[in-house]
Amino acid sequence: MNEASNANAGANDLETTCEAVSAKLDAGEAFVLIDCREPDEHAVASVAAARLIPMGEIPARLETLEPHREQSIVVMCHHGMRSAQVAVWLRGQGFAKAQSMAGGIDLWSQAIDPSVPRY
Repeated sequence: MNEASNANAGANDLETTCEAVSAKLDAGEAFVLIDCREPDEHAVASVAAARLIPMGEIPARLETLEPHREQSIVVMCHHGMRSAQVAVWLRGQGFAKAQSMAGGIDLWSQAIDPSVPRY
């Protein structure tokens, strides 16, 4: 994923905020929320609406995202680094609306849902 990650790193709309993701969820907006952390991280803290697909598994599981190619896809991780790499990679695969949730679940637990544990 690293080669493709560097290709589009300057995209202005690559990131979205926790607040925007929360608003989409509250409004019932149709989008896909992917948690690209590892299962042990997910077990500690998670967002109920997120689908766990660890970063290393995304290329092999790309076909499961195919039905959502034209939809907004938001990727989250712990702080936003891995999710940014995944979002850029997904854009390189033709998922033009892929975005990273800035700050990851750590910021989510601070700004949106304090019941989500920080680690």
